Parts: sequence; C-alpha cells; structure tokens
Amino acid sequence: MLTHIKDIVKHAEENKYAVGAFNVHNLESILAVAETAQKLDSPVIIQASEGAIKYIGLKNFVDLVTTAAENIAPDVPVTFHLDHGKTDHVVYECIKAGFTSVHIDASALPFEENLKLSKEVIDFAHEKGVWVQGEIGPIMGGHGAVGGTIEDVPIAKLEEVIEFSEKTGVDTIAAAIGTAHGNFDNEDIKIDLLKEIKSKTNKPFVLHGGSGVDDQKIIAAIAEGVNVINIGTDVKVAFSETLKKTCKENPDETDPRNLLRPCIAAVKEVAEGKMNLFGSVGRNFNK
Repeated sequence: MLTHIKDIVKHAEENKYAVGAFNVHNLESILAVAETAQKLDSPVIIQASEGAIKYIGLKNFVDLVTTAAENIAPDVPVTFHLDHGKTDHVVYECIKAGFTSVHIDASALPFEENLKLSKEVIDFAHEKGVWVQGEIGPIMGGHGAVGGTIEDVPIAKLEEVIEFSEKTGVDTIAAAIGTAHGNFDNEDIKIDLLKEIKSKTNKPFVLHGGSGVDDQKIIAAIAEGVNVINIGTDVKVAFSETLKKTCKENPDETDPRNLLRPCIAAVKEVAEGKMNLFGSVGRNFNK
C-alpha cells in the first residue's frame, strides 16, 4: 500500500526500529523487495538512484513500484524514494513524477553551497508536500564495491550538521558517521557522533552504507536513533552473483525467466535478513 514516507518514519521513530530502504535496479528486484515486505508484514522503502532511473525510466519506476505496492504488497506501508539526487533538476523531475520523498545530495560541494542548494530544493519540495533528505559530509565508496579498505573516510562536523538542519528545515538527515557505499573492511559507525546529531537536531537519521557494517553496530545505531538504513550493495551482489552462477550452471537455458527466478529468491533472502535485523518485521501499522 503506497504510504507517505513521513508516516513510515514516524512509526519507526516512535517504536525504535529502522526501516530498510532498498536500492532496486529492475523489475525483479522490485518484486523481491515488495514480496518480502508483504510476507514479513514490514514497512519498506523502495528507492532508485539516478543511474537506476536512467536504466528503468522515471515513469516506469513510478509505475512499477506503484503497481507492486497495490498488488504485491497491498497490506503493508510502501513508499518510493530518490537516492542521491545530485542536481536540483533530477530532484524536481522526480517530484513532478509523483515521488513523496527525495534525497538532494550536494555534500560534495563546499558547505555553504550545499546548504544553499539544499534549501532551495527543500523549499520547493515542501510546497508539494514532499519530504527531503539532505546530506552533510560526502559518503564515500561506490555501490557494488566489495572488499579491501577505503582510505580517508570522511566524518561530518557536528556544528555543520546542526547549522544545516536549522537553516534548511530538512526532513531527514544523512551524515557521514563512518560508513561507506559498498562493503569495506574498515567501515564503522561513530556512535557518539550519531548520539550528538540526534540530540542536537531531533531529526530522523538515515544511515547510508549499511551493507558493510557489522550487525551488532547496526543494532547499536538503531538503539541510538537511526530510523532508515540504506541497502544497495548487498542487493546488487546477491542478484549478480546468483545470475552468473545460474547462467554458468545452465548454459543451454534460453528462457530469461528461468535464469532470473533464482535472482529474485536471492534478493528476497537479503531483504528478509535486513528486515529482521532492523526490527521492522511485524511493524505493519496499516492493520
């Protein structure tokens, strides 16, 4: 059931769990996430990056997730979200297409420019009833990167996060607190920084780079106020590794559906594990 993200996040905050925000890339990954949410009675955020939107098509993405929410996960809260919109143009196009939640990521810009661009986007979005996620401190790495270490992981400055929150009116905050996009050996969560951000801003917090973090750290972060956790790399790896294995084991198969069904099952396994870890199973507030 399509639900505004504000209701999903509010319920997670009040009940001290986190909602999984799963990056999808095609019909199969959308089906896997939606079916798992329905099976586990869990709220869910289905999100697409700019790259995924270019691949799927903006209208196609909206139509696919809307159809999945109405027919595959009709009983649970589902919303769709733009992940890492780098320009105001792509954010505005997503808002026009029906998104109720978008991420303006100007974190690579100097702080004052990030603040200015984010404020412009937030003001526009709020006129349309759309929630906005802002980012402070660029979160490094790349979706799908696995193994090794990442050098010089940026850490957001607390005073900048506070100023950003106060001056922009942002709805949810993504700040660099030690994680990275991908799955690296030296990822961490600066729990003390997270606690300070939460206490000083009183805003929902979105953890990016959730794929490469130890489960116990994730649980500790949720206890300190992480409300949404993005999962991208784990979905990509499960899908692609399963597809490669299936193709290798079935070289004469010519039906794409037979090659892709195991990929759906692999993404379902990832989604189920994360929903259980995040505490969102059985949190359906539409009942």
